[in-house]
This record gives sequence, structure tokens and C-alpha cells, in this order.
Amino acid sequence: MIAAEALAAGLDTPTLRELAGLPRNADTRDVRDAFEQALAESGTGLPDRAPARRHALRRLAARLIDGELTPADLATDDRWETEAETAAERSFVALIPHCDCCIEYTLGLDQQTWAARLRNAAIALTSSPPVGPGC
Repeated sequence: MIAAEALAAGLDTPTLRELAGLPRNADTRDVRDAFEQALAESGTGLPDRAPARRHALRRLAARLIDGELTPADLATDDRWETEAETAAERSFVALIPHCDCCIEYTLGLDQQTWAARLRNAAIALTSSPPVGPGC
């Protein structure tokens, strides 16, 4: 999605076009390799890992609010790649379980309460000061 948005904004490289055409279930290594190549082709450096992950967290929160993602879409075992430094970031991350089938067990919340708290945390995160430019 971000690659397609970059193309629409006028940034155009061969690998960026390839990246924009990758399916949602593409191998993450292929996506990362294409992303790094597209950045190199455009003369843009790879962002620092921590701010990039924090930006991605904020983007997840925004996509949840916009209805692009459901709370269950956020339940993942990839939280180890999440950076959270502010209270708003930590509050949001704390509500993302490893899977959505065990929310009551891991968080002590029923599905409806969890979804409401997750949405509130997402709103708080997206309303907080941005991590950096473009975020």
C-alpha cells in the first residue's frame, strides 16, 4: 500500500513498481529486499530501525481507527519487532496479544472490551505527538 502511495505521489523506480505489485501475503524477506532496493534506486537511505518501527506502530493504530484492520488483525506473534517508547505507544502495544483466541486468558478481557480498549489506545496514540517528520 505504501509503495502504491509513493508511486501515486510521483516517486517512480523499477523496484518500487515491483514492490507495489507484491501480494499481501508475499514473503517478508522479499518485501524487505525490494523495499531496500527501491530506497537505493530513489537515493533515499534506509530509516533507523527504532523510529521506523515506531512509525509503523502509529500507522497500525491509524489503520485500525480507519477500519482497514480489525482488532483480530493486530493479534500477532511479531510483537518482538515493535518499538514502544512513549506511554501512548506502550498502552497500545500492551493490548496486542499474540493471538486473538486467548485474549481473555492473556489480558483478562472479553473480546468486546478488548476491542474497545484497543481502539481507545489507538486513538490516544494517533493523537499523541508524532515520532518524527512524516509520521
